[in-house]
Amino acid sequence: MTREADVLLSDGSAVHMRPIRPDDAPAIVEFHSRMSDRTRYLRYFSPYPRIPERDLERFVNVDHHDREAFVIVSGPRIMAVGRYERLGPGSPEAEVAFVVEDAHQGRGIGSVLLEHLADAARVNGISRFVAEVLPQNGGMLRVFSDFGYQIQRRYADGVVHLSFSIAPTEKSREVQESREQRTEARSIARLLHPRGVAVYGASASGQGIGAALLGHLRDGGYTGSVVPVHRSAARVAGLRAYRSATEAGAAVDLALIAVPPDGVDDAVADAAAAGAGGLVVVSAGFAEAGPEGVLAQRALVDAAHAAGLRVVGPNCLGIANTDPSVRLNATLAPRLPAAGRVGFFSQSGALGVALLAEADRRGLGLSSFVSAGNRADVSGNDLLQYWQDDPGTDLVLLYLETFGNARKFARLARRMSRVKPVVAVASATRPPGLAGDLPGPDTKAVTALFARSGVIRVDTVAELFDVGVLLAHQPLPSGRRVAVVGNSSALSGLAVAACRANGLTVAEGYPQDISPQAGAHDFADALADAAVDDRVDALVVVFAPPLPGQLPDEDADFAAALGSVALAGEKPTVATFLLGQLPAKVPSYPSVEEAVRALGRVATYADWLRRPPGVLPVLSGVDPGAAECEGPPSELLAAYGIPVEPSTSAGTIDEAVAAAEALGYPVALKAAGRALRHRIDLGAVRLALADEDDVRAAYRELAAAFGPHVLVQSMVAPGVACTVEVVEDPAFGPVVGFGLGGVASELLGDLAWRAAPLTDRAAAALVDEPRAAPLLHGYRGSAPVDRDALIDLLLRVGRLADEHPRVRALSLNPVLARPDGYAVLHASMEIGEPGVRPDTGPRRLEAV
Repeated sequence: MTREADVLLSDGSAVHMRPIRPDDAPAIVEFHSRMSDRTRYLRYFSPYPRIPERDLERFVNVDHHDREAFVIVSGPRIMAVGRYERLGPGSPEAEVAFVVEDAHQGRGIGSVLLEHLADAARVNGISRFVAEVLPQNGGMLRVFSDFGYQIQRRYADGVVHLSFSIAPTEKSREVQESREQRTEARSIARLLHPRGVAVYGASASGQGIGAALLGHLRDGGYTGSVVPVHRSAARVAGLRAYRSATEAGAAVDLALIAVPPDGVDDAVADAAAAGAGGLVVVSAGFAEAGPEGVLAQRALVDAAHAAGLRVVGPNCLGIANTDPSVRLNATLAPRLPAAGRVGFFSQSGALGVALLAEADRRGLGLSSFVSAGNRADVSGNDLLQYWQDDPGTDLVLLYLETFGNARKFARLARRMSRVKPVVAVASATRPPGLAGDLPGPDTKAVTALFARSGVIRVDTVAELFDVGVLLAHQPLPSGRRVAVVGNSSALSGLAVAACRANGLTVAEGYPQDISPQAGAHDFADALADAAVDDRVDALVVVFAPPLPGQLPDEDADFAAALGSVALAGEKPTVATFLLGQLPAKVPSYPSVEEAVRALGRVATYADWLRRPPGVLPVLSGVDPGAAECEGPPSELLAAYGIPVEPSTSAGTIDEAVAAAEALGYPVALKAAGRALRHRIDLGAVRLALADEDDVRAAYRELAAAFGPHVLVQSMVAPGVACTVEVVEDPAFGPVVGFGLGGVASELLGDLAWRAAPLTDRAAAALVDEPRAAPLLHGYRGSAPVDRDALIDLLLRVGRLADEHPRVRALSLNPVLARPDGYAVLHASMEIGEPGVRPDTGPRRLEAV
């Protein structure tokens, strides 16, 4: 596992962290020389004016096991050093210490080093850190005390002695995630609120992408400094040009780069020298262009992070901020939608202009917009971190073509959606081969997984805006009861059918059809009555135009009548209004089906908000340290408190008899093929074999039908057959599935899914969700099974899946659920290289 990482500091700037190397010795001496006398004293408890050669040799040579050291670098310069050293051979304790150059103290470097040192120490069998800190070193004491560990303090001989376990805790994870959110949000804020923008690649002729970027920035009314950078021209687009951004003498926080790929490195270096905090690279020719482009893109990100810069793109449309104090149009779109309260992220640069135009047509005002292109650095996850606390954003729209850090997306979306709605166009399909031949979530199940993360997943861009307009302009429904009001029985009938198809209930007394001859006043009265009806949570209005000349003009303003109710009430209203233009904040749709579908999506989100989030309960009898993936599945499962009924393989009739006698009669014989072990319907299972004669007879029948290999297992009490699955999903990481056994359930795909780890509420919902779940609750006189035991089983499986990335797939089939518990009759597991779990461990920037 590589210990190198790009990380963000508390001010949002990027730096590089790596293990120390022997050739760092000169840089360590230089680093030491830049420290103040006070910093040296606080670190070494003495003046320590220079590093003796013997100490220097020890500092830079570590074994990366009992002794580890990391350096934080910006370019070739070392800014900080952190290290641990084990207290004796095999000791579970290590002393930890770090020192930060004076100029960079207070930027969160200490907490980053502590995270990575603790992670490395745990891997090497160290469970506790100790530290000695002078009482006057308040900054160092705060780093330890603010980290979320339970720290034991002792004062002796003028020194504060600290000792603490470095096992992750709920509190330490909360602290880490809070710091992550602040740092990533600040890095995006630096991009969207620049004091000055340097533009690279704008031609003096006014032609090309760079010139378009510069023109849009200038004409959009950007309030900061605009600095065109050009090698030879004195003026570009009517603005004074500079050979280097540093020559402008203005603060430059953002660089727009539209030069050919071979010129990007020079632009990055120049922007870094000018003090920029981020880059927007619209230039193409990187990862989308093939293997050489992939390497160039990686080099671009490495160079940017080494200089402390974040990267949007390359191959992107740009970024925008409509805040009147900024008015930043750093995009290739000549015109932005009006200022509003919707944050919009688009992975696609090619679709970006069309998406912005559609937002403008729909009247969706934007707060900010980012097109990430190749998403080499800045991603939708970064924007979620920023928008979470952005006071100018109330709603987030995402256009996602692929997922990068999918587990992190699910975590951030769950948190974000509690405070602001998130609507996403995202693929609901799974690439094949992720989990062998085990079933995985289908399209419907993936949509449900999104919903359970609080994300409103839609299938098309049109739906993205359908839902976005409703959320932007109308309140959330308090339930799923809908009043259908209209002047066309045909349209009302379509609305009723659409409500049923989208999980909405037509309220009692509806649909209410007003006469086609009714005027606007009658129409308004009917709407007002529905708006105050206690049986109604939302309104669907369908309206066909009356015949020409049918009504006097003073009673024909139906748009105003609808607007007066929709904008004054507390219940959301959607309309299919086939007569002119409605007020801007009344969502109107071309068809009844589109209107009701949008309302159904929003009602599902409102349902999710009303349900309190679950918790990850403490599980007894779990010993992750004893869990080994290399052994049989039963051993790993046992480490999580999941017993598996023992079984023995046999390839001959005599082996089957010997196994049965060793287990004790009665026994069961099963065909050994994975797809056959539970197929009683195919005759692949023989039960309640009471003696040797029964075993021999059963073996002959099974061998003749299915081959010589069988499994022998002790008989257990009967129960309802269930199945528990774990697969690795591209959008959610490990997911846990639960359903009832049997070929019919398999054929119908009657499995419910939740992302791991499971909360108590998620596990309970899994048990109750399959369509065949009534069989568990006592069907036709049978006794109900122990539901709590099944929930406990699922919680343990979810934790195992979350903590063991090498488990690529797991199947418990069958699980016999009974009134007194359950029995797992068989477990199979696929072990492979650890799946990508980028949302675990210490903070780091992940390059895509």
